[in-house]
Amino acid sequence: MHEKCGVVGVSLADRSAARPLYYSLYALQHRGQESAGIVTHDSFQQHSKVEMGLVGDVFDEDDLAALNGTQGVGHVRYPTAGSVDCSCAQPFTVSFKSGSLALSHNGNLVNADEIRDDLADLGHAFTSDGDTEVIAHDLARNLLEEDLVRAVKRTMDRIHGSYSLTIMHGETVLGLRDPQGNRPLAIGEVEDGYVLASESAAIDTLDGELVRDVEPGELVVLHQDGSGFDSYQLFDAEHTAHCFFEHVYFARPDSVIDEELVYEVRRELGRSLWEDHGVETDVVMPVPDSGRAFASGYAEAAQEDGADVEFAEGLMKNRYVGRTFIMPTQDERERAVRLKLNPIKSTIEGKTVTIIDDSIVRGTTSTQLVDLLREAGAEGVHVRIGAPPIVAPCYMGIDMATREELIAADRSPAEIRDEIGADSLSYISVESVAEAIGRSTADLCLGCVTGEYPYDIEGEATDRDVTRPSIGEAAAGADD
Repeated sequence: MHEKCGVVGVSLADRSAARPLYYSLYALQHRGQESAGIVTHDSFQQHSKVEMGLVGDVFDEDDLAALNGTQGVGHVRYPTAGSVDCSCAQPFTVSFKSGSLALSHNGNLVNADEIRDDLADLGHAFTSDGDTEVIAHDLARNLLEEDLVRAVKRTMDRIHGSYSLTIMHGETVLGLRDPQGNRPLAIGEVEDGYVLASESAAIDTLDGELVRDVEPGELVVLHQDGSGFDSYQLFDAEHTAHCFFEHVYFARPDSVIDEELVYEVRRELGRSLWEDHGVETDVVMPVPDSGRAFASGYAEAAQEDGADVEFAEGLMKNRYVGRTFIMPTQDERERAVRLKLNPIKSTIEGKTVTIIDDSIVRGTTSTQLVDLLREAGAEGVHVRIGAPPIVAPCYMGIDMATREELIAADRSPAEIRDEIGADSLSYISVESVAEAIGRSTADLCLGCVTGEYPYDIEGEATDRDVTRPSIGEAAAGADD
């Protein structure tokens, strides 16, 4: 699975925003490694540096010195909609009669093509195939006729899907979260201003204090002098649709998302795994790094129940190898696992092992891990997973495998167990996920594990009463 994206926005009193934006993007680098960008405004014009590559490769001291202004927005990206090239790198900028816009988007619209066609019929010219440019053009059009808040509301009336946005209109920085709150966005206070960021870890990096999450359907406008922010609750949905995978895998464990510390949620998920599917083995070990908190909670719950279980690091990670999901072929993905992880034989040899991971997607990694442990001398290998079986793709901003590639789409846990070669395999339940996060299943996006989505997606089932907006001729027909 590819991560989504990371967004940030900063408004400071009298200090350049470039370096705080740079540090924030470093803190969010795990959310996207294809491109990075910063756009600032100096009261006269925008300054921009947006390129393909990691944050540390894109920016140098001269770049930061040239990004003038006390306000700005930034972005790190993995492509979830649009091409893998500079045309879709963000922040996306546009200049028009009423000023300038810079947009950073985390999420994915499901009706972007309809809006793009409608705007193209009205004379808008597009330079990319990404959905962020669609939002930018629609908002720019509305800003010609309305004030900032009303223009944002009109755009929200048309776009359908997941989005957390940091936007700069002239010198004004604002944050926006879709009505279901699918993507995270937090407000932080620093000594001389305010910050909007995908995760609170970025705020911590700036020595700031987390104020709160941006509410689903809320528009937050940062004051240009860094003195505070204004809030406008533009939509109130009956139920939210927070992405449960933020807590399971994507977010940094030290981030607080929707009032829950991710690390503690993962430990609680591990405890639930023991309570529901515990098996007493000699060793419990995580798949580094994402399985660590799950395994810690699992082992702790087992020990509290009197099980003679040792928590140990049995797999060492080579941190200089790229992530396995960027390998384009099956053979390369299998080789990448062995490049990335090496077993500690003294921890494994002659012992029964429970290995804990966050998820199983294609099954390639799990098969290789079981093989590694058996080759290292494990007498038994049991697999426990901190997410329910992934049976359907994600349309909300995760570049996940297709149904044909998902191992759980057409196989039972018993069949998957046999395919990966484990002695046993158990997943956590949807109900346990909701309980650990502290929310009802009705307030979570669970589409990838249930096949039912909180948005109106063509050809897919929904888990609530929802209809996508009518656009163009369909909207005109509805008005008639």
